[in-house]
Amino acid sequence: MSHRQHDSRIAAVRRFNRFYTRQIGVLRKRFLDSPYSLGEARVLYEIASGHSLTATDIGRALDLDAGYLSRVLRNFEKRGLIQRTASATDARQSHLALSPRGREAYGPLEQGSQRDTGKMLDKLAAADQARLIAAMQTIESLLGSEEPAAPSPSPTYRLRAPVPGDFGWVVKRHGEIYAQEYGWTEPFEGLCAQIVADFANKNDPKRERCWIAEMDGEVVGCVFLAKDSAKDSAKGSAKVARIRLLLVDPKARGLGVGARLAGECIRFARRAGYKKITLWTHSNLTAARHIYQKAGFRLMRTERHRSWGRPVVSEHWDLEL
Repeated sequence: MSHRQHDSRIAAVRRFNRFYTRQIGVLRKRFLDSPYSLGEARVLYEIASGHSLTATDIGRALDLDAGYLSRVLRNFEKRGLIQRTASATDARQSHLALSPRGREAYGPLEQGSQRDTGKMLDKLAAADQARLIAAMQTIESLLGSEEPAAPSPSPTYRLRAPVPGDFGWVVKRHGEIYAQEYGWTEPFEGLCAQIVADFANKNDPKRERCWIAEMDGEVVGCVFLAKDSAKDSAKGSAKVARIRLLLVDPKARGLGVGARLAGECIRFARRAGYKKITLWTHSNLTAARHIYQKAGFRLMRTERHRSWGRPVVSEHWDLEL
């Protein structure tokens, strides 16, 4: 990465930080027009949400300076907002809980935060809400702590036929993901665009299909099954299908989307009367290769060449049906 690219990315992160601190009101003197600063409100939240927390627990969770946290807790105690209970195992520690007055003070903060967040989401369509949440989860995953997060329900996805706009997504995400992960240049995106254009203009619905994977209203994967034009003879092309453009967006990896897409291709090919499925991939696409191998495909041959700005090893895999 060049210095210019690095500086541009730093600027982009700082711009986002300025935007989001303004969006959630971090710079306001008081949080949600309450008597508390954002820092004090976060401490109240930790005490209200936790169980038998100590000051050490709160400081670690919020990454707060010990002196600042101590002053906040003393202030809360003077106001009668918290109660301390000496630890039975460590005399130096006290367990913290909200007092009845503290719960009364915290209630409007929780309600106000719920209300304001709801208003922010309500401005967006359902699909855009899903995109926003996915982006936030990506940021949290990439920049979060090394400590394991609390388990969350596994996201669900569905497969469907393409609708207007999906083919554009297929080309765009192939270009973006392969450039980011493998350094492949524009000619690869051009190849993807040609494959998609040929399918969109010439596909036979009885013997060719495209499946789109969707999660929370957002497209996260795709695959095409087409007649194998490489075997362009009357008998050969009628008996051999080809898997093309299998892709799973990074946000949906690990959920079995790729295996499900490949499985749909195999089931459809059998129903359509094909005798074999063939595909072309590359040795560095380890996740895709694992999917094909697990589905029963066999590696037939490899070729070394230079494509899309990189030396690559292409592979041809077949599955007898």
